[in-house]
Amino acid sequence: MRARIIGLFLLFEASFMLLASLVALFYYYRCGEGDVLALTVSTIITAISGFIMISAGRKKSHLKHNPEDIESFEVKDSFFIVTITWIIFAIFGMLPYLLNGTVDNVTDAFFEAMSGFTTTGATLLNNIDEQPHGILFWRSVSQWLGGLGIIVLFLAIMPALNRSSNKVMMFSAEMSGIGIKKLHPKMMMTARKLLGIYVIFTILCSFMYWLGPMNTFDAICHGLTTMSSGGFSTHQASISYYNSPYIEYVASFFMFASGINFSLYYFLFTGQGKLFRENEELRWYIGAVILMITIMMLLFNFAPQIGTMLTNEESYPVGFENRFRTSLFHVTSIITSTCYQANNFDYDQWGSLFLVITFIMMASGACAGSTSGGIKIIREVISIKSINNIFRHLLHPNALFTVKVSNEAIDDDRTRRVVNFLIIFFLLYVLGVLLFIISGSPLQESMFNCISALGNSGPGSGSTGPSASFSEMSDMGKWTMSVLMLVGRLEIYTVLVTFLRLFGGRKY
Repeated sequence: MRARIIGLFLLFEASFMLLASLVALFYYYRCGEGDVLALTVSTIITAISGFIMISAGRKKSHLKHNPEDIESFEVKDSFFIVTITWIIFAIFGMLPYLLNGTVDNVTDAFFEAMSGFTTTGATLLNNIDEQPHGILFWRSVSQWLGGLGIIVLFLAIMPALNRSSNKVMMFSAEMSGIGIKKLHPKMMMTARKLLGIYVIFTILCSFMYWLGPMNTFDAICHGLTTMSSGGFSTHQASISYYNSPYIEYVASFFMFASGINFSLYYFLFTGQGKLFRENEELRWYIGAVILMITIMMLLFNFAPQIGTMLTNEESYPVGFENRFRTSLFHVTSIITSTCYQANNFDYDQWGSLFLVITFIMMASGACAGSTSGGIKIIREVISIKSINNIFRHLLHPNALFTVKVSNEAIDDDRTRRVVNFLIIFFLLYVLGVLLFIISGSPLQESMFNCISALGNSGPGSGSTGPSASFSEMSDMGKWTMSVLMLVGRLEIYTVLVTFLRLFGGRKY
């Protein structure tokens, strides 16, 4: 059963790899680019592996068919299936990079692929402008697949699993955060509705880019990576390449849109606007964005008076509109974990105050049920209200206080899961920082690289900052970051449960 499901996922990946091969074929005849063979061979290898896994799964099920085993799979192994699927996607997804010569070793190829599928956007390529169109398209597609979720897209496009409980378990394992509401009694229909919204926004975003200075190919690729909160670009300079205020405003709008719970869009488009307007997490998200933009504008104007030790005035954008646009772009890019680079975007050059703000936004993230990374605002809201209730209880020991979000009571078990998530997130962060330091990274870089990986943001600081790449990072650092990217994308619990299942024995 497990082998069959993994095989189906591999065929799913191969179908999108084939699409990248067709793009490569088009540009082979148009420009003579040579990535057709690499993508075609990768597609064949992935497809054959998928068929082998399906065949092995069928043979095993014929030899031993026990309904109880199926139920056991549903309960115990859904987390494992989801985790291993993401790892396998990265393993096979790295083949085009290796076969094309984009990178020359497995460590770099796996890093690039994992960064793509987890929508982290961290890259170690220093020659993106020289890469053929097929490879660039595959990078963008990988982020789009990972944005809404591989399992969600699979259930929407390839409804091959007959047992609804299997779907529910894997859906829940991948979308482990708080926020995706069931839009339809059937999980497959929920996945399709989410996919429909995702596709519509992607097409609209690409079209708006195309109306500007972007050509058709760049517009499509950036549409894919904007709505997925991925951040991969077709140019080394990212959005800065276009030097266009129009592109920056369009990117800011759709990055902000990608940080909203996609379930709310469904409610808005189906005449249930009240659920959209009254969503408390959305209001906090909008408030956080406005607050951060305001703070950045104030710092750009008044930080030089605070002291030269904290600021670097020479690198600040000049003029009100430029400062507003830079603040808007920076905030929406970072808080949604997209992390495009635009003009005047190098926060490494702005001073320590901006680094702190950037760090906070990278850790925070946007709404649950969106394509963004980070802790998610809903968890922060629940934590704040829970802490507030603790103080209220100290003043009124006999009173009962309930945490409510959007007029919905949050039970104690749900609150405990949120608190436990934050504790585990912090512990993993500390462990990650230590591993980066051991691998040879300075403290500041280690802190930013770790939150960049766990929050699926992308850039770090110093040698791995927004104007640099991760090419100089040690192999240990790259593998550490790859693991943290996976843990952050699946929001910790799914990966940890899988780890406990593998090494904890029958107890789990």
